Amino acid sequence: MIPLLRRLALANIIANVAIVVTGGAVRLTGSGLGCPTWPRCTDASYVPNGEMGIHGVIEFSNRMLGWVVGAVALATLIAAFVHHRRERTPGSRGLNRLALGVFLGIPAQGVVGGITVLTNLNPWVVGLHFLASIGVLVAAYALWRRTVDGPGPRRTVVPGPLRQLTWVLTVVSFAVVALGVIVTGSGPHAGDADAHRTGVDPETISQVHADVVFLLLGLTLAVWFAARATGARRTARAALVLLAIELSQGVIGFVQYFNGLPEILVGLHMFGACLVWLATLSVLWSTRANSGGDGVGEALLGAAGGAEEQRGLGELQLDQDRGAVVGGDQVDPRVEQPVNAAGDR
Repeated sequence: MIPLLRRLALANIIANVAIVVTGGAVRLTGSGLGCPTWPRCTDASYVPNGEMGIHGVIEFSNRMLGWVVGAVALATLIAAFVHHRRERTPGSRGLNRLALGVFLGIPAQGVVGGITVLTNLNPWVVGLHFLASIGVLVAAYALWRRTVDGPGPRRTVVPGPLRQLTWVLTVVSFAVVALGVIVTGSGPHAGDADAHRTGVDPETISQVHADVVFLLLGLTLAVWFAARATGARRTARAALVLLAIELSQGVIGFVQYFNGLPEILVGLHMFGACLVWLATLSVLWSTRANSGGDGVGEALLGAAGGAEEQRGLGELQLDQDRGAVVGGDQVDPRVEQPVNAAGDR
């Protein structure tokens, strides 16, 4: 059951990224109100009519993809439920809860999407629609990683300061994504010619966004160096992947900004934002391991315990060397009785 659940969990990640990209296509083609009402496409029909043209087709197609994403989430929930019925373990219960979280996130997304249409593409609601997808991706990624690593209890396998640094990295990464949403809401791609903008100065918010991006790059490098220094190889690899995606995303961002925000580059930038977020989650996840899984956590913890044991033995030997001379006698560490320093004659 786990192999099937693993595939379905991965399908959830792919489907939720796809709905973000197609939602971006709806906005970038000016089709945000291609279906001007919700849940119907028009007041009289659930499907677009010929008079609505290509914009109606694009918006309606995105709505239909939402049903596909929901079907994948439902299949995942059923698979997780069947697995839990067979296993009856805390780990299988955790998988079941994550699958339920992913599934419930889909109709919640649909409701936010409906509010987006009913508010005539209010840019703040549109931004919330995107951030809700980011939240669903968290649950989908956690579900997939649990199926890969095993559902057993997890524990931290890196030093505490490094774990804290990865949390700071995660918060800043989310801030970058959120600021990117505000940048888009202040720009020209509103989804419809009559849709309002946030009113935030585009140049100012773009500069703030870029500043936080540079902070994220610095934090990613810091995590990479710290992970290498402490021997946390999984975290170092994950940070390196994140850094590569960030640099690619930065190039796209600068090119689109200085070329008038062409639609294709804006769409790629939205896709890149999802990749940055998933890579960030990978870094955070790499700091913990399944205590009953692939042995990585045990190996690291065992190495740490061995180092601690060696340190303790070293301190014991040092104490013997320093404090064993009492009245001309010194302790030979091989025996329990003191030996006269001058020797017995």
